[in-house]
Amino acid sequence: MALGVGTTLLLRQGPRGERPLMPILRAAGRGAKWAGVTGYEGARIGAKAGRRGASWVADKGEDLWDRVPAEEIGESIGEFLEEARDRISETVESEMKDLRKAINRQRRKLGI
Repeated sequence: MALGVGTTLLLRQGPRGERPLMPILRAAGRGAKWAGVTGYEGARIGAKAGRRGASWVADKGEDLWDRVPAEEIGESIGEFLEEARDRISETVESEMKDLRKAINRQRRKLGI
């Protein structure tokens, strides 16, 4: 019932001959048009900047890549992975030890 009343009030014609919903729809349409125009402009500007950036990287990329310390990065990642493996191994060993203790406690409790 309330839904029907609300719909009727929004879709009826007012004293000026206009439906109360029309100003809202016009404003939404203007907002959508504005968003579309500015979105297109933003995309155009972004594409232009992207082309400039791509050409700069093409010109300077090799020089920049030579400056990257690839060996140092590889070594530090290798050390990090080795340390992570050791910590994981220690954690698993500790958890297994605790689990064995818990199993033995339960066995003693049950008399097995």
